[in-house]
Amino acid sequence: MYDVVIIGAGVTGSAIARELSRYQYKTIVLDKNSDVCEGTSKANSGIVHAGFDNEPGSVMAKMNVRGNAMMEQLSKDLDFSFKRNGSLVLCFDEKDMDKLEHLLEKGKKNGVPGIRIISKEEVKKMEPNVTDDMVAALYAPSGGIVCPFGLTIAMAENACENGVEFQLNTEVVHITTKDGGYVLETSKGTFESRIVINAAGVYADKFHNMVSDEKITIIPRKGEYCLMDKKVGDYVSSTIFQLPTIYGKGVLITPTVHGNLLTGPTAVDIEDKENTQTTADGLADLLKRVAVSVPAVPTRQIITSFTGLRAHWTEHEFIIKEVDGAPGFIDVAGIESPGLSSSPAIGEYVAELVQGIYPMEKKADFKAERKGIPNVAEASFAERQELIKKNPAYANVVCRCEVVTEGEIMDAIHRPLGATTLDGIKRRTRAGMGRCQSGFCAPKTVEILARELGKDVSEITKSGEGSNYLTGYNKEDI
Repeated sequence: MYDVVIIGAGVTGSAIARELSRYQYKTIVLDKNSDVCEGTSKANSGIVHAGFDNEPGSVMAKMNVRGNAMMEQLSKDLDFSFKRNGSLVLCFDEKDMDKLEHLLEKGKKNGVPGIRIISKEEVKKMEPNVTDDMVAALYAPSGGIVCPFGLTIAMAENACENGVEFQLNTEVVHITTKDGGYVLETSKGTFESRIVINAAGVYADKFHNMVSDEKITIIPRKGEYCLMDKKVGDYVSSTIFQLPTIYGKGVLITPTVHGNLLTGPTAVDIEDKENTQTTADGLADLLKRVAVSVPAVPTRQIITSFTGLRAHWTEHEFIIKEVDGAPGFIDVAGIESPGLSSSPAIGEYVAELVQGIYPMEKKADFKAERKGIPNVAEASFAERQELIKKNPAYANVVCRCEVVTEGEIMDAIHRPLGATTLDGIKRRTRAGMGRCQSGFCAPKTVEILARELGKDVSEITKSGEGSNYLTGYNKEDI
C-alpha cells in the first residue's frame, strides 16, 4: 500500500516526485518506458518561457511565471544546465503592432519582469542574423534555455535519493477504486495507493476517463525539429519567436545550453499517440517557416532531426486538480508548452494539493542538493587531473564529438536511476549527440553498458524492449 502513486516519469512527474520527497509519504513513480524522460519531455525546445503569452489569471500563466522564477536556483541546487538568454518575439508588419502591444500587456499582467518592446535597430544590434523584414520585437530578458534531459533526470535522481521509488517498464493498464483508495493493475503486478497523480502526458485522458464520468480528450500535437552543429551555435544568442497563432508560439530558433542551434517545432494534431516519425514535408515546412525570422539558416549544419508530441487539451489550459467524484485522484493533464518551464511550480502546487488531502510531516533529512556527472569537456586541466587520479577511466575518451569519457559513462550507469540503455547514456552524458550521431562511440558504449551491468552485449538496447543494438548475434560464433 502506497500513500502516493505517480503515473509518468517525465518532467512533470519527476518534479512532483521531488516535491513530495520532502514529506514522509511512501511514494512510487510508474512509467511504461525503460527510463525517465522518454516521452514528451525528451523531445522539446528546452525553452524556459518568460510567460507573456498565457492568458492572465490562467493556471498556465501562474505556473509558467513561477516556474521560470524557480529555475535558476533549482539549476544550482540540482546541478543542471540553465541560462537566461532572453527571448524576442518578432513583428513583421506595422499593422500587427497592436498584437505585440497585446502580448506586452499580458506579460505585464502576468508579472513577467523587464518585458518591453524594442525597435528594429535594437533587435538588429542584438541579433544581426535576424531578417530585415521586421519592424519591432517584444523583448523578455527573463526567458531562458535549459537541458530538458538534465532537468528531468536531476529532479528524478533527487527524488530517488530522498526515498521515492521508481518502477520503470511498468505500464498501467487499469485503475479501480477500493476502500477509499485506488488499485492500479499494471504489466508488472498490482499497486494500491491512497492517492494517484495522473501525470501521463498524452495518455492522461486514458487514466482520467477510468475514474471520472466527465470525460476529457488529450490530442497529440506533433512537432518536428532540426538540430544543428555547434559550429553555428552562436548564430543567434536569444530565443527568436514569431507572433503566435492558434497553434501556439510558432516556429522558433534558439541556441541550446550545450552550444547547438535548434529550430522547431511544427504543429500538427494527430491521432496516434506513438507517432514520433519525422517527415520530409514536415521538415521542409519547418525550414521554410523559420527562414521568415532568420533568412540564412545554416541548414548544411543540420546533424539530426526529431519529433515530439505535446499533450494538447482542447481548452488549451493545464488541468491540475483533484477530479470531481474521484477523491484522491489528481489530474496533471494537458501539460503542453510551457510545461517544461512550469514543471518546478507544478511540482510545488501538486504537493500542496496532496498535503490538503492527506497531510504528512516533512522529513528532517531531506537532501535539497544533487551533484551531476562531471563534465570532462568543460573541466579545467587541474579538474581533469583530479578526476583521472580518482578513476583512470576519465582519461579514456569514448565519444570524440562531445569529448565524453568512459568515466562519465560509468558514472551515468551507477547513479541513482542509472542508465541501462544507449539513449539513457546519451541523455545523461551527451555521448552520441555530436556530429557523427553515435556512429563512432555506440559500439564502445554498448561494451561498457554490458560490462558494468553484468549483461551480454546482445541484451543492451537503444531504448528498452525491442530495440536491441545487436540482432542476429550469437556470442558462440565469436
